[in-house]
Amino acid sequence: MSEPVGTLASISIDCLDTDELARFYSQLLGLQEVFATPDRGVIALAGAGPMLTVMRVASFVPPSWPEGPQRQQLHLDIAVNDLESASAAALALGASKADHQASPEQWLVLLDPAGHPFCLSVVRPD
Repeated sequence: MSEPVGTLASISIDCLDTDELARFYSQLLGLQEVFATPDRGVIALAGAGPMLTVMRVASFVPPSWPEGPQRQQLHLDIAVNDLESASAAALALGASKADHQASPEQWLVLLDPAGHPFCLSVVRPD
């Protein structure tokens, strides 16, 4: 394998309300705001490896998952110890449960406040 060109620094998520989405992911994942543009159109959160950046897009259309005209562009898998307690906490922070659940005993699909799907999962790489 050759030397990498670089390392993954950030994963960016489009939305209409950056403050709302930054607050949600900050509380969900225990992240800290480390950067924001003066207009708060871009907010970067750190504390979980690569930064998670939320970016305001005026023409943002929430994903319609798993089917529909606006498919998900990406989703996050979040490792948890207990799906029930983790989902209750995420719902209390503003997430909602997705209608479609392919394998809810292993991956529980939730939607963040901007409509992006993300999974709480007991499946871990180790």
